[in-house]
This record gives sequence, structure tokens and C-alpha cells, in this order.
Amino acid sequence: MTSSLPRTDTPHRDEPPLSQKLLRETDWASLGTPSGTGEALPAALERLLATDPGVRATAVREALGAVTHQNTLYAATVPVALYVAAILDHPATATGWFDQSGERAPHYATRVALLNWLSDTAHDADDETVTIAERVCGDTFLDECPEIRAFRDLRPTIYSAVRQHLGHDNAEVHDAALLAAIPLSEHPALAPHRDELVGHARRLLATNTDRHTRNRVLDALHAWGHNTRGLENADDIAARDPRVRQVAAPGSWTGGGRSEAPPF
Repeated sequence: MTSSLPRTDTPHRDEPPLSQKLLRETDWASLGTPSGTGEALPAALERLLATDPGVRATAVREALGAVTHQNTLYAATVPVALYVAAILDHPATATGWFDQSGERAPHYATRVALLNWLSDTAHDADDETVTIAERVCGDTFLDECPEIRAFRDLRPTIYSAVRQHLGHDNAEVHDAALLAAIPLSEHPALAPHRDELVGHARRLLATNTDRHTRNRVLDALHAWGHNTRGLENADDIAARDPRVRQVAAPGSWTGGGRSEAPPF
């Protein structure tokens, strides 16, 4: 499986070479999903770049929903994550504002949905998840869950694509990129990038009021040893109460959150 992403400072092509290579060379039919195999995934993934925003909205549900269930990673999740990372800078992902429920007026870009999915997938494979699972299953957890190990090994590759959007001029995009970058940066090779993320975290906390988003960013800053007293508001302080946090963190990839049980 290809595990390197193209430089994003080169002119964009109509068909990103890595994404097309992944679609052609991955044995999708051999990869497990929550409901079977990934045989239908290539067609759904290609539709993420369709010109029709409605087609892209459906593709988000069909492609990403097909490899996401109850905070669990599957074999097909890994190449899907690489494909999503490879198309983040495609012009089609910057347009087509839509609402995933299909019941309300469109309101955000395909790129935001892709970053949100990468964020929650990375969160489901982060160090805390592994620590909790190892307490239950023992030190062999990652050996028994090769898809989680594979995703964790690819964090630097995915981070390199996400990082390009940290300075995006659209607040929804750069905030979504930060939420994805935080769990990805737990990889030891990415430790030097955490100082860069602190500046983006401070910007987010100055402007973003979403409870779930602020919780994740504040948790990251605490984990990195930063004093957040001057960045917290009254709601942040109240949200330290675990009961408040539980209400603020729904357990699905569309809204984020973590299941109490390890991802089996």
C-alpha cells in the first residue's frame, strides 16, 4: 500500500495521482468493513470529487460511513484514510456546502466533513484508546488489532496532508484541521510539530465556542504541559465536570466522542 502523499505546493492535477493509485492498486474486496468487505468503496470514494454537491454529500455517508462503526477501525479504514488525506487539497472538496442529515439547508464544505472524519478516526486510534484497551486486553492489543497499528504508523503521512489546512482562511476548515492534527501529532516523529499547534489552538480558543471542540483542544494543551488559565472561559471551567463533558461528547464520528469500551 502506498503510504506517502504528494507535495501540496505543486500544481493540482485533475486526477490526483496518489488517490487514483490507491483506488486501482488496493485490493478492496479483501478488506473488512462493519458490514462485509470494501468492494464497493472505490466507486463511492471517487464520488467524493463529483461536481454535484449532492453526490458528494451522499458519497461522504456511503464511503466514510461504510468503514466507521462504534469507534472501531476496520481493515478498509486505513486505505480510506489515505485516500481522504490525498484529496484534501482537491478543488472539489472546497465547495459543495451541505448538511449531512439532508434535512436542512447546506452549510459547510466537503473538506470540513473529510477533516472531521480524519479527526474522529485518529481519535479512535489515539494513545488514550490504546492505553484503555491494553488495560482490558493486555499488551498484545495492537498485535490483535493490526488495523489500529497500521493507522497509527501512518499518522505522519496523514498529518502532512492535514497540516496544509491549519492556516486556511476559512475558520471551519482550519479548526477542523486542528482537531485532526492533535491526535495525529501523538506519533513520536511528530512531537516537534506540537509547538506549532499551540498557536493554532490559542486562535481557536479565542473564537470557537463549540463545547466538544474546546474540550479537545484544552485537553491537548494540558497534555502538552501548557497552562490554559488565560484561555478558558466560564463554560470551560464548568465543563471540567465529567457529567458536563459526557453530555457534550456524542459517541459518533459525525459529532466526535469516545466509547467507554475499547474498540473491539
